[in-house]
Amino acid sequence: MWVLWLVQLLVVRLQSTLDGKGFSLMIAAIPNIIGWLCISFAKDTSFLYMGRLLEGFGVGIISYTVPVYIAEIAPQNMRGGLGSVNQLSVTIGIMLAYLLGLFVPWRILAVLGTLPCIVLIPGLFFIPESPRWLAKMGMTDDFETSLQVLRGFETDITVEVNEIKRSVASSTKRSSTVRFVDLKRRRYYFPLMVGIGLLVLQQLGGINGVLFYSSTIFESAGVTSSNAATFGVGAIQVVATAISTWLVDKAGRRLLLTISSVGMTISLVIVAAAFYLKGFVSHDSDMYSMLSILSVVGVVAMVVSFSLGMGPIPWLIMSEILPVNIKGLAGSIATLANWFFSWLITMTANLLLAWSSGGTFTLYAVVCAFTVVFVTLWVPETKGKTLEELQALFR
Repeated sequence: MWVLWLVQLLVVRLQSTLDGKGFSLMIAAIPNIIGWLCISFAKDTSFLYMGRLLEGFGVGIISYTVPVYIAEIAPQNMRGGLGSVNQLSVTIGIMLAYLLGLFVPWRILAVLGTLPCIVLIPGLFFIPESPRWLAKMGMTDDFETSLQVLRGFETDITVEVNEIKRSVASSTKRSSTVRFVDLKRRRYYFPLMVGIGLLVLQQLGGINGVLFYSSTIFESAGVTSSNAATFGVGAIQVVATAISTWLVDKAGRRLLLTISSVGMTISLVIVAAAFYLKGFVSHDSDMYSMLSILSVVGVVAMVVSFSLGMGPIPWLIMSEILPVNIKGLAGSIATLANWFFSWLITMTANLLLAWSSGGTFTLYAVVCAFTVVFVTLWVPETKGKTLEELQALFR
């Protein structure tokens, strides 16, 4: 597993440095297609494992490349909303998987998973390359053409062109090649710390444990139709993420992150208390039924709170604050950290729930409480600033 993650880090770094975001996405789509086919036509568990590894490899590349590409092409006043559309699309995909899973056999569901990737590959031929990446690679004419296409042919892009040129020239003058040792400098380590910190805390808050084992959680709470309840949670998550997409360029990143983390903490404390108290009452009592409802409400509130901030915004901030000359390396490290802790939470959630449901949600609540402190002390507000202005904050 570690070998696969390290190979993925190297591939993302090389692709984002040499070939641009479009090529990275095209390369990522191929293992996704193969992975879904391995799962669909699996003869034994080895095919399932291989398919899952290929899926993880492809999704890992996409999860880094897409938010960075969106941040680099989006206008300043729309960057937050457009960046959050990435997470909104993820939640829509999760909801559809929950819905189709109620009616469609898993092998057919795996085949359907190939469709977005099949559509993606030809679609990539019609999207412009990132202007900032082209400028970094010294392709001045292509960079200005790409920016003009993105902003519209009637728009004056002179100011933005000059800002990007100054930023790239400044980065090139300092260092043409960034090595791991260079990450000790504040202008590199601080944004990397913030980016990695948010993406790690996003996972340690337990969201994947809640989503992946939501049916088990609802059954433990006494809900009879747990699969339908899981789909309901997916639908609520879509609505909450859509609200975040609308608010992020109005309210700001820090405020939404704080509200989200506080909401998750309170929700998880409620769920933990409900499960603890259920151990002291009779299964046939009205109090037990009330506590079961309370635990379900707490889980739903936790998912809503997550979707308002901690779901979309960590990826958005990571894509905004990393300097252009280390985005390949630093973004790969941040993505690696996120998916490692996603795997860790997924692998341990079921074991922790078997140990103690109340104890599991208490641990997640402690992490979310720390996230509030982390956001308050270290996360900068990126609303209303250009990417070049954000890079200047850390010098």
